[in-house]
Amino acid sequence: MSELPSLVKDLALILVVAGFVTLVFKKLRQPLVLGYIVAGFLVSPHMPYLMSVVDKADIQTWADIGVIFLLFSLGLDFSVKKILKTGVAPVIAACTILFCMMTLGVVVGYSFGWKEMDCIFLGGMLAMSSTTIIYKAFSDMGLTQKGFANTVMSVLILEDILAIVMMVMLSTVASGASPDGAQVVGSIFKIAFFLVLWFVVGLFVIPLFLRSVRKILNSETLLIVALGFCCLMAVISTQVGFSAAFGAFVMGSILAETVEADKIIRLVDPVKNLFGAIFFVSVGMLVNPKVLVDYAVPIFLLVLTILAGQAVFGTLGYLLGGQTLKNAMRCGFSMAQVGEFAFIIASLGLSLHVISDFLYPVVVAVSVLTTFLTPYMIRAAEPCYDLLIKHLPRQWVRRLTHIQNEPSGENASADSHWKELGRKMLLNTIIYGILSSAVIAVMFSTVLPVCRYFSLEWTGSHWPGNAVCGLFTVALISPFLRSIVMKQNHSEAFKTLWTSRRINRLPLTATILARIVIAVGFIFYICNYLTRFQNALMIAMAVGILVLMLLSRRLKKRSITLERLFIENLRSRDIRAQVQGKRKPLFADHLIDRDIHIANLELPEDSLWAGKPLSSLKLRNRFGVHVSSILRGAHRINIPNGNTILFPGDKLQTIGDDEQLTMLSHAMKEELQPEDTEIEKREMKLRSFTLSRESPFIGKTLKDSGIRDQYNCMVVGVDEGQKNLTLVTPSRCLQAGDVLWVVGEQSDLERIMALG
Repeated sequence: MSELPSLVKDLALILVVAGFVTLVFKKLRQPLVLGYIVAGFLVSPHMPYLMSVVDKADIQTWADIGVIFLLFSLGLDFSVKKILKTGVAPVIAACTILFCMMTLGVVVGYSFGWKEMDCIFLGGMLAMSSTTIIYKAFSDMGLTQKGFANTVMSVLILEDILAIVMMVMLSTVASGASPDGAQVVGSIFKIAFFLVLWFVVGLFVIPLFLRSVRKILNSETLLIVALGFCCLMAVISTQVGFSAAFGAFVMGSILAETVEADKIIRLVDPVKNLFGAIFFVSVGMLVNPKVLVDYAVPIFLLVLTILAGQAVFGTLGYLLGGQTLKNAMRCGFSMAQVGEFAFIIASLGLSLHVISDFLYPVVVAVSVLTTFLTPYMIRAAEPCYDLLIKHLPRQWVRRLTHIQNEPSGENASADSHWKELGRKMLLNTIIYGILSSAVIAVMFSTVLPVCRYFSLEWTGSHWPGNAVCGLFTVALISPFLRSIVMKQNHSEAFKTLWTSRRINRLPLTATILARIVIAVGFIFYICNYLTRFQNALMIAMAVGILVLMLLSRRLKKRSITLERLFIENLRSRDIRAQVQGKRKPLFADHLIDRDIHIANLELPEDSLWAGKPLSSLKLRNRFGVHVSSILRGAHRINIPNGNTILFPGDKLQTIGDDEQLTMLSHAMKEELQPEDTEIEKREMKLRSFTLSRESPFIGKTLKDSGIRDQYNCMVVGVDEGQKNLTLVTPSRCLQAGDVLWVVGEQSDLERIMALG
């Protein structure tokens, strides 16, 4: 027999050790990520007492694939619409925390005398909290129904997105001899350009493709298609200078807006878990005990830096985001740990050969320590708040414990209209400007050379080719340019501002002129690039072409059709959720009392509440909550009455405050059917026995015999001496010599056979 390849042996070793270690960590109620890291350490060359991985290069390749699938899954959980709906507050909090913690990490690294790139990457690692670990801590401590927990999760999602951008920027910085301001700014614009381009094109093309093949898609083909899109975008991302992980995240975010998103998440989850486990095991393989001993003091100081930094800057970020001091401290203290993104950033630094070897195990050690301390930091928030309140001036306390009121009156209304209009105009101009730029770039780099070649072959001049390419380019971008100029000119905000005060008409006219200049600029660039006419003539041609675009009814209809199709694709998942009753009720964000909110709680399969009506559970009397809706499969029961019976898997939309919802969640998780610890002994078996003349069952019918009621067994047939087994009629009396075939548990069968 041929010997197994080393990759198979290494994979078997990794999965076996990881399986046993994670079972132990599950028993200890610790995050599985830490179990994978410990498993990696156990199979590494640094642990000579056990078997070690032979070919680390192959494992690293699998780990790189794991990073791609991890970020692809993260993208599937991300929604552009959700981020836009959260408003500015989480963005302010996330940016504040990220910037302050990264700066703090860089300063601490310099104080240790580490080299420049080590300090920069250290700052990036310390800035990232762990979504997985925080959610696990909230769940274990019963805090998931608290109001501040939702705020923390919103900021963590934004941090994950910013981490993707940070990875791209760190790659750009690492590619140069030293960080350069102009290079960083250029990278930001490049990231923004490709992000908008990929999202817009992807959200337009991919939902249309999935919709066209929906009838022939099953679970297997959908998984292959989804992973194929993931790998395709990873390749495209590397081709334009970004990382493969960045492209995987973008594709996940695009697929998150499709109708098939929920199914894709379920299908990809096992793949993500497998490769993610290999990635975290590879992280543990780099932990060198000697490095940990040599750098014990920096590790200790870094742990203190994270705990104190997140407590201070995290609280500051949430305060700037509009939270009260108490909620801000609870949110900030919750984020005091280093998460899995730090490992990804460290892996990036190692792959680029720009960070020292010691930094990886140091960060892993810091992550492990801060993870264990996370529950204690969460508990310490309220005592620290009480202590701080006692020493702060009363005026400060009043300001920090009340959310500032929004300005009111006519000026506030006008300001809101200007903000809404300005935001939409800017977003519209950026999106369509990027699309126009992308079309021009593709046409000039691919179509123009072909047109010039055939033009030279047929006419001996490249001017006809230039003209054809120019006309096609202008035709393709014409819907975008028309949208830049005309979009929002008929919106409610624009009309309100135009009619409310005459002084508004001048700046509104200026916005129209500015957008006209931008549109003319695109046409001027195309004409100027392809011809040798004078600039004045070029400007006149550009203006003339734009006027024709604005007056074209056909172009208007085409532009509106494209935009409606895009909006339909963007809203397709929400539309399906609304049809199936899975959408969050609109009133959830508008409850009068800010301490009252709505929570979704799922009834466990083995709940003692299953099969009982709401009236018997008395949830309102016991917990003070109101059940507004029950989601059962694709059916929604709104305003259920006391006779509504609960079933396992029901999702209860419940209204209450933090304390009430927490009590309800605890009760729902604790009031369960007791676990059967001897389930193996309860196996059902089939046995046969012959009724003797002394049997107590002789002369009785099945119902009167008590075989079912007293002995918990069931007669499935009787053999009357014939070869064929026949069913027993309820009225037939049992007779001596009957061979009964009985199903039951082993202990019950032994009792009944002893009487036979």
